[in-house]
Amino acid sequence: MLKTEDNEILTRVGPGTLMGELLRRYWTPACLSAEIPEPGSPPARVRLLGENLVAYRDTSGRIGLVQENCPHRGASLYFGRNEDNAIRCVYHGWAFDVDGRCVDMPSEPQPFCEKVRMKAYPTHESGGIVWTYMGPRETMTPFRDFGTDGLDPSEVIATKQLTTCNWVQAMEGNIDTAHISHLHQWNGIDDIPDDGSDKPGYPSNAMSWKFWRHDRAPRLEVQDTWYGYRYAGIRTTPNGHTHVRVTAYVVPYSTMVASIPFSIGHGLFVPIDDENCWRYFTAPRTWRNPRNLGGANLFSIAPFSTPLSTRTDGTGIIPRQYTAENDYQIDREVQRTSTFTGIADFVSQDLMVTESMGPVYDRTQEQLGSTDKAITRMRHILISAAKGLAAGKEPPAVGGGDRDFRSIRGAEKILEPGEDWRVLGTADDPVVQEAAAATTGEQLTDMID
Repeated sequence: MLKTEDNEILTRVGPGTLMGELLRRYWTPACLSAEIPEPGSPPARVRLLGENLVAYRDTSGRIGLVQENCPHRGASLYFGRNEDNAIRCVYHGWAFDVDGRCVDMPSEPQPFCEKVRMKAYPTHESGGIVWTYMGPRETMTPFRDFGTDGLDPSEVIATKQLTTCNWVQAMEGNIDTAHISHLHQWNGIDDIPDDGSDKPGYPSNAMSWKFWRHDRAPRLEVQDTWYGYRYAGIRTTPNGHTHVRVTAYVVPYSTMVASIPFSIGHGLFVPIDDENCWRYFTAPRTWRNPRNLGGANLFSIAPFSTPLSTRTDGTGIIPRQYTAENDYQIDREVQRTSTFTGIADFVSQDLMVTESMGPVYDRTQEQLGSTDKAITRMRHILISAAKGLAAGKEPPAVGGGDRDFRSIRGAEKILEPGEDWRVLGTADDPVVQEAAAATTGEQLTDMID
């Protein structure tokens, strides 16, 4: 369990808080590129780390992220006019560029534009997301590219979904391998035939799910890294082999969850404020599984609705159909006879458990076990980093130097005898090397064509 003061440090993200100041030292998602799709398109409201902001793509295509309230009389710039390479307040016509400088003051007989400046944050567009740096300008570090820089928005998947709870408890679900043996289970798994992939190597997705159900008490091992950690959830298969799911955690809010053979999908839990967050996901569409591993998608065999990432509002924002207000549409008969939760949507099962803890859970009440090692490690890293920053210490993994965030991956496999799970998903993993070679080959073919 945590002490009350440590729980406060972990969960409070507004300006001046220990965690809020730490998070402001990292490039952070502000909105999806599709929310401000074209030069001169309408602005978008952004609430981030407890601050109310407005994002807009000006008429020359530059992206601004500025305070919502006009510094003149406080009217919301969300209702402003995006014109003349500026956002113009409709109250008195004052206009501001993407750097927060006042560039026009038509209501004043003697304009004093040079004396007025509003809060504006630098931005970087990558992976279908508009990122921002909210810390001091003098401490701004290079953007952390997880593999999407330089890709056109059409070449990436980028979504986000509202979660009505604190960002940490939402993120804890992504680094909790034990819950998949319970929360996401359904009775029909027992009827899935053995397809022969319960042996050293890469199992099918269907068999992987059977392994989760067969061994419901995984053993956890955590490997500290320069960016945070990787951890393995280790299970014994029905045939007695060692199955591992390896997930990466990157300080402060990033996860690469296990997948067969390895994963490059990037899930982020970005605080709106203390009590709400966005679940972002981004990944290149261009990635190709080098061996066509994994078999049928899990959702083709499970009695759950299709993955939410395929059902957005057109901008990449995933609507909520299963909420606390409708009890996540739980069906008690289905819960009794078919699925473990009775909730039809897979991701909403996660949302249900994390949101039902309340907006900010009191972690002094917890009784933790051995399968919570990854969660306690994440908390320790974050709290130590927040306290360290307040004492003048450089935050971990902020970017720059020779750090390659594109090399971070999750992974899943049945181990060969004597095989070390720590190699999986790294540059030393043969299947990663094979994928890199295939990608290089495709690029060379494109260049020749």
